[in-house]
Formats: sequence, structure tokens, C-alpha cells
Amino acid sequence: MNIKKITLGAGCFWCTEAVFQSLKGVLSVTSGYMGGHKQSPTYDEVCMGKTGHAEVTQIEFDADEISLDDLLLIFFKTHDPTTLNKQGNDVGNQYRSAIFYHNPEQQRHAEAMIRKLTEEKVFDQPIVTEITPAGDFYKAEENHQNYYTDNQMKPYCVFVIQPKLTKFAKTFTAQIKPELL
Repeated sequence: MNIKKITLGAGCFWCTEAVFQSLKGVLSVTSGYMGGHKQSPTYDEVCMGKTGHAEVTQIEFDADEISLDDLLLIFFKTHDPTTLNKQGNDVGNQYRSAIFYHNPEQQRHAEAMIRKLTEEKVFDQPIVTEITPAGDFYKAEENHQNYYTDNQMKPYCVFVIQPKLTKFAKTFTAQIKPELL
């Protein structure tokens, strides 16, 4: 195994976690916070938007099974990287589009992916995704881990996460773990 880690912010971590947990080659997805100034922030503090943290998912993956470029493409295709500090109805810097890279190679891949998507005019507006070195990662409280799996009948899961997963599955079927199809 060739285990790597990347940390991504794409709005609400409940949605992002559900998408990345379904991928072949992804070993673990942990919801948490990164990019702020307060040590050990809580969910409530981050939601108030005063800690500077983004809601993120820290993804461990086997680079022999799924490439960083595939993960980055899925990241960009499953949220709106053109809105500053906003994803859907979620507004605030905690919902910003962000790539927290763990080494210079990841930074180069992230920058190259943005250039490629921009050149191909994949989005109508400019990509505003922040590309920043990974800092301290604070794991979110346990009730935020595996949120979709544990709460599939809650309204947010039914009306927000499930439609996102359905749309995602239509485009990325080949990359989804077979047991989830």
C-alpha cells in the first residue's frame, strides 16, 4: 500500500465525508476543522464563523488504487469551487472551498488541476479554492463522524446528502466501492 493523506474543505463536512467514503482506494475519512486560529475548536464555535477554521475532511487513501488527481477532480465536481465562503445554503468562511496540502507534490497537483479546469472552462465563474499548507487538524466530535451512514433518515441526509450522492454516482460509478452500488 502507498498510503497518503490530503485534507479538503468543500462546505459541510457531512456531504464531503459521504462522497469520499464511497470511493475505492479511500481508507478513511475523518471530519474535522483546519485553517483557523483557535486551538481545539468545537463544532458550535466553528459554525459561528469566529475561529477561522474550515469544516474539512481528512482523507487517507491508497495512491496505488486511487490517484490524487482523481480525488481532486471528484472534490471539484462535487461542490461549487466558484463561490467564496458559501456552499448551497451554508454561508461563512467555515464553508470555504479549500485544499490543505501535506507536501509540495500535492500543492503542484492542486494548482495544475485548477489550471486545467480553468482552461477547459468547466465552471462559468473563476475557481476561488484556497490552496494552503495543512496545519493543525482538529477531529470533529464523534456525532459528526460517519454522519450520513449513521443518520440516513434525518431530513438533511434525505434532502441534501442523498441527492448529492445520487448525482455523484452517475458520473463516478467506476470509482465507487462495489458494495455500495
